[in-house]
Amino acid sequence: MRENIRSDTWICAALWAVLAAAPAAAANDAALLRDLTSVIALLGLPCGRVVSAKAVKDGDHIASCQDGSRYRVFINAEGRVVAQRLKA
Repeated sequence: MRENIRSDTWICAALWAVLAAAPAAAANDAALLRDLTSVIALLGLPCGRVVSAKAVKDGDHIASCQDGSRYRVFINAEGRVVAQRLKA
């Protein structure tokens, strides 16, 4: 019986931690979208604003713009940020 109480307590604590972290994750997502928007604009590519992004791996994202264009934004072997336009 005590093991069930400990399991329930641990599960409840883990669930609470996930729910408490959700707003922080949303804030990080907003910052990522702003950063990707800035990178694409600084590279002189048309986009407007990045409305969604999907992480491919660390330092590599697929960014979808409000104008419908999509870019793969990543760090190349020389350490430079690159944005490649993806075909529709």
